[in-house]
Amino acid sequence: MREILGRRRGLRFRRSGRHAQLDAALTCATGWQWPVVPGVGHTASAGRECGCGCPDPECAVPGAHPFDPGLLTATTDARMVRWWWTSRPEAPVVMATGGRAPCALSLPAVAGARALVALDRMGVRIGPVVATPTRWSLLVAPYSLERLGELLHAKDWVPSSLRFHGEGGYLVLPPSETGKGPVWWERAPAPSPAARQLPGAGGSGGVRGAAAPWLPDVETVVDALVEASTGAPGGGSKLAY
Repeated sequence: MREILGRRRGLRFRRSGRHAQLDAALTCATGWQWPVVPGVGHTASAGRECGCGCPDPECAVPGAHPFDPGLLTATTDARMVRWWWTSRPEAPVVMATGGRAPCALSLPAVAGARALVALDRMGVRIGPVVATPTRWSLLVAPYSLERLGELLHAKDWVPSSLRFHGEGGYLVLPPSETGKGPVWWERAPAPSPAARQLPGAGGSGGVRGAAAPWLPDVETVVDALVEASTGAPGGGSKLAY
Protein backbone atom coordinates (compact mmCIF):
# COMPACT_ATOMS: atom_id res chain seq x y z
CA MET A 1 0.00 0.00 0.00
CA ARG A 2 1.28 3.47 -0.92
CA GLU A 3 2.25 5.69 1.99
CA ILE A 4 -0.29 8.47 2.25
CA LEU A 5 0.16 10.59 5.37
CA GLY A 6 3.86 10.51 5.97
CA ARG A 7 5.87 7.46 6.94
CA ARG A 8 4.60 7.24 10.51
CA ARG A 9 0.90 7.55 9.60
CA GLY A 10 1.24 5.27 6.57
CA LEU A 11 2.66 2.48 8.70
CA ARG A 12 0.00 2.93 11.37
CA PHE A 13 -2.80 2.79 8.81
CA ARG A 14 -1.48 -0.56 7.58
CA ARG A 15 -1.28 -2.08 11.05
CA SER A 16 -3.19 -5.31 11.39
CA GLY A 17 -4.83 -6.82 14.42
CA ARG A 18 -7.15 -5.50 17.08
CA HIS A 19 -6.67 -1.80 16.35
CA ALA A 20 -6.67 -1.84 12.53
CA GLN A 21 -10.29 -0.77 12.13
CA LEU A 22 -9.98 1.88 14.85
CA ASP A 23 -6.91 3.37 13.20
CA ALA A 24 -8.63 3.40 9.81
CA ALA A 25 -11.81 4.94 11.25
CA LEU A 26 -9.84 7.69 13.01
CA THR A 27 -7.84 8.45 9.87
CA CYS A 28 -11.02 8.77 7.83
CA ALA A 29 -12.99 10.72 10.43
CA THR A 30 -10.46 13.10 11.97
CA GLY A 31 -7.78 13.21 9.29
CA TRP A 32 -9.92 13.36 6.16
CA GLN A 33 -13.25 14.55 7.68
CA TRP A 34 -15.16 11.60 6.21
CA PRO A 35 -18.04 10.68 8.58
CA VAL A 36 -17.98 7.03 9.61
CA VAL A 37 -20.11 4.60 11.57
CA PRO A 38 -19.45 0.97 12.54
CA GLY A 39 -20.98 -1.64 10.26
CA VAL A 40 -23.20 -4.36 11.63
CA GLY A 41 -20.57 -7.07 11.10
CA HIS A 42 -21.06 -10.67 10.08
CA THR A 43 -21.48 -14.03 11.75
CA ALA A 44 -19.87 -17.30 10.77
CA SER A 45 -20.81 -20.89 11.50
CA ALA A 46 -18.82 -24.01 10.81
CA GLY A 47 -19.66 -25.39 7.39
CA ARG A 48 -21.95 -22.45 6.54
CA GLU A 49 -21.61 -19.23 4.62
CA CYS A 50 -21.12 -16.05 6.62
CA GLY A 51 -24.35 -14.35 7.59
CA CYS A 52 -25.18 -10.82 8.65
CA GLY A 53 -25.34 -9.54 12.20
CA CYS A 54 -28.67 -7.87 11.40
CA PRO A 55 -32.04 -9.62 11.90
CA ASP A 56 -32.52 -10.31 8.16
CA PRO A 57 -31.53 -13.97 7.52
CA GLU A 58 -31.36 -13.25 3.76
CA CYS A 59 -29.41 -9.97 3.93
CA ALA A 60 -27.97 -9.20 0.50
CA VAL A 61 -24.89 -7.44 1.91
CA PRO A 62 -24.00 -9.41 5.05
CA GLY A 63 -21.99 -7.36 7.49
CA ALA A 64 -21.49 -4.56 4.96
CA HIS A 65 -24.03 -2.02 6.17
CA PRO A 66 -24.85 0.05 9.26
CA PHE A 67 -27.68 -1.11 11.51
CA ASP A 68 -27.36 -0.06 15.16
CA PRO A 69 -26.17 2.69 15.23
CA GLY A 70 -27.75 3.77 11.96
CA LEU A 71 -26.23 5.67 9.06
CA LEU A 72 -27.51 9.02 10.32
CA THR A 73 -25.17 8.77 13.31
CA ALA A 74 -22.04 8.76 11.11
CA THR A 75 -19.60 11.27 12.58
CA THR A 76 -16.13 12.77 12.43
CA ASP A 77 -15.92 13.10 16.21
CA ALA A 78 -12.82 11.31 17.50
CA ARG A 79 -14.31 10.51 20.92
CA MET A 80 -17.33 8.77 19.44
CA VAL A 81 -15.21 6.90 16.91
CA ARG A 82 -12.90 5.67 19.65
CA TRP A 83 -15.85 4.57 21.80
CA TRP A 84 -17.51 2.69 18.95
CA TRP A 85 -14.43 0.75 17.84
CA THR A 86 -13.13 0.17 21.36
CA SER A 87 -16.45 -1.53 22.07
CA ARG A 88 -16.49 -3.36 18.73
CA PRO A 89 -12.92 -3.53 17.42
CA GLU A 90 -13.78 -5.84 14.50
CA ALA A 91 -16.69 -3.73 13.22
CA PRO A 92 -16.45 -2.76 9.53
CA VAL A 93 -15.70 0.90 8.79
CA VAL A 94 -18.69 2.38 6.96
CA MET A 95 -18.43 5.84 5.40
CA ALA A 96 -21.54 7.96 4.80
CA THR A 97 -21.16 9.16 1.20
CA GLY A 98 -22.03 12.60 -0.08
CA GLY A 99 -22.06 15.98 1.63
CA ARG A 100 -18.42 16.78 2.36
CA ALA A 101 -17.42 13.12 2.03
CA PRO A 102 -16.60 11.34 -1.23
CA CYS A 103 -19.23 9.81 -3.44
CA ALA A 104 -18.52 6.61 -5.37
CA LEU A 105 -19.31 4.59 -8.47
CA SER A 106 -19.11 0.80 -8.32
CA LEU A 107 -18.97 -2.07 -10.78
CA PRO A 108 -18.75 -5.87 -10.46
CA ALA A 109 -15.18 -6.86 -9.58
CA VAL A 110 -14.17 -8.26 -12.98
CA ALA A 111 -15.73 -5.34 -14.83
CA GLY A 112 -14.11 -2.89 -12.42
CA ALA A 113 -10.67 -4.36 -12.99
CA ARG A 114 -11.12 -4.10 -16.75
CA ALA A 115 -12.39 -0.54 -16.41
CA LEU A 116 -9.30 0.50 -14.44
CA VAL A 117 -7.06 -0.90 -17.17
CA ALA A 118 -9.02 1.07 -19.77
CA LEU A 119 -8.89 4.25 -17.69
CA ASP A 120 -5.13 3.92 -17.25
CA ARG A 121 -4.67 3.46 -20.99
CA MET A 122 -6.74 6.60 -21.60
CA GLY A 123 -4.51 8.56 -19.23
CA VAL A 124 -7.32 9.33 -16.78
CA ARG A 125 -6.10 9.99 -13.25
CA ILE A 126 -7.95 7.69 -10.85
CA GLY A 127 -8.53 8.37 -7.17
CA PRO A 128 -8.90 5.78 -4.40
CA VAL A 129 -10.46 2.47 -5.41
CA VAL A 130 -12.09 0.21 -2.80
CA ALA A 131 -12.20 -3.47 -3.71
CA THR A 132 -14.12 -6.47 -2.43
CA PRO A 133 -14.35 -9.96 -3.90
CA THR A 134 -17.60 -8.96 -5.65
CA ARG A 135 -17.42 -5.23 -6.46
CA TRP A 136 -14.91 -2.43 -7.01
CA SER A 137 -15.80 1.17 -6.12
CA LEU A 138 -14.14 4.31 -7.49
CA LEU A 139 -14.23 7.23 -5.05
CA VAL A 140 -15.01 10.62 -6.60
CA ALA A 141 -15.57 14.19 -5.42
CA PRO A 142 -19.03 14.85 -3.94
CA TYR A 143 -21.79 15.32 -6.51
CA SER A 144 -25.49 16.17 -6.33
CA LEU A 145 -28.22 13.89 -7.62
CA GLU A 146 -29.21 16.65 -10.04
CA ARG A 147 -25.70 16.83 -11.48
CA LEU A 148 -25.51 13.06 -11.76
CA GLY A 149 -28.88 12.97 -13.51
CA GLU A 150 -27.70 15.53 -16.05
CA LEU A 151 -24.58 13.50 -16.80
CA LEU A 152 -26.43 10.23 -17.25
CA HIS A 153 -29.20 11.81 -19.32
CA ALA A 154 -26.59 13.02 -21.80
CA LYS A 155 -25.27 9.50 -22.37
CA ASP A 156 -26.53 7.18 -25.08
CA TRP A 157 -25.69 4.17 -22.93
CA VAL A 158 -24.52 3.49 -19.37
CA PRO A 159 -23.48 0.04 -18.01
CA SER A 160 -26.51 -1.48 -16.32
CA SER A 161 -24.41 -2.71 -13.41
CA LEU A 162 -22.94 0.72 -12.63
CA ARG A 163 -24.11 1.84 -9.17
CA PHE A 164 -23.89 5.26 -7.61
CA HIS A 165 -23.20 6.00 -3.93
CA GLY A 166 -24.17 9.61 -3.31
CA GLU A 167 -25.96 11.65 -0.67
CA GLY A 168 -27.69 9.32 1.78
CA GLY A 169 -25.61 6.32 0.72
CA TYR A 170 -22.65 4.52 2.23
CA LEU A 171 -19.56 2.52 1.39
CA VAL A 172 -17.54 0.01 3.42
CA LEU A 173 -13.85 0.98 3.65
CA PRO A 174 -10.67 -1.05 4.29
CA PRO A 175 -9.51 -2.89 6.27
CA SER A 176 -13.01 -4.19 6.99
CA GLU A 177 -14.14 -7.80 6.79
CA THR A 178 -17.68 -8.55 5.65
CA GLY A 179 -19.73 -11.66 4.98
CA LYS A 180 -18.54 -11.50 1.35
CA GLY A 181 -14.86 -11.35 2.33
CA PRO A 182 -12.18 -8.71 2.92
CA VAL A 183 -12.21 -5.07 1.80
CA TRP A 184 -8.96 -3.57 0.53
CA TRP A 185 -7.52 -0.58 -1.33
CA GLU A 186 -6.97 -1.56 -4.96
CA ARG A 187 -5.72 2.00 -5.45
CA ALA A 188 -4.57 3.55 -2.19
CA PRO A 189 -5.63 7.08 -1.22
CA ALA A 190 -3.06 9.73 -2.07
CA PRO A 191 -3.03 13.48 -1.35
CA SER A 192 -3.08 15.99 -4.18
CA PRO A 193 0.30 17.19 -5.54
CA ALA A 194 -0.31 20.61 -3.93
CA ALA A 195 -0.94 19.02 -0.53
CA ARG A 196 2.35 17.11 -0.73
CA GLN A 197 4.21 20.43 -1.00
CA LEU A 198 2.61 22.02 2.07
CA PRO A 199 4.97 22.35 5.06
CA GLY A 200 4.21 19.70 7.63
CA ALA A 201 1.62 17.88 5.49
CA GLY A 202 1.33 14.32 6.69
CA GLY A 203 3.88 14.84 9.44
CA SER A 204 3.84 13.64 13.02
CA GLY A 205 1.58 16.43 14.27
CA GLY A 206 -1.44 14.14 14.50
CA VAL A 207 -4.16 12.96 12.18
CA ARG A 208 -6.01 16.30 12.09
CA GLY A 209 -3.28 17.94 10.00
CA ALA A 210 -3.46 15.31 7.29
CA ALA A 211 -4.39 16.22 3.75
CA ALA A 212 -7.53 14.53 2.48
CA PRO A 213 -7.02 12.15 -0.46
CA TRP A 214 -7.31 13.58 -3.95
CA LEU A 215 -10.61 12.75 -5.69
CA PRO A 216 -11.50 13.00 -9.38
CA ASP A 217 -14.61 14.77 -10.62
CA VAL A 218 -17.54 12.45 -11.28
CA GLU A 219 -17.90 13.74 -14.85
CA THR A 220 -14.37 12.65 -15.66
CA VAL A 221 -14.93 9.15 -14.33
CA VAL A 222 -18.40 8.68 -15.85
CA ASP A 223 -17.22 9.83 -19.27
CA ALA A 224 -14.19 7.55 -19.11
CA LEU A 225 -16.25 4.54 -18.01
CA VAL A 226 -18.79 5.03 -20.77
CA GLU A 227 -16.08 5.56 -23.36
CA ALA A 228 -14.24 2.46 -22.19
CA SER A 229 -17.48 0.51 -22.28
CA THR A 230 -18.54 1.57 -25.77
CA GLY A 231 -15.02 1.02 -27.07
CA ALA A 232 -14.85 -2.56 -25.80
CA PRO A 233 -15.41 -5.55 -28.13
CA GLY A 234 -19.10 -6.34 -28.53
CA GLY A 235 -20.25 -2.75 -27.96
CA GLY A 236 -19.20 -2.62 -24.36
CA SER A 237 -20.73 -5.88 -23.19
CA LYS A 238 -17.62 -6.67 -21.17
CA LEU A 239 -18.63 -3.97 -18.66
CA ALA A 240 -22.38 -4.61 -18.72
CA TYR A 241 -22.64 -7.51 -16.32
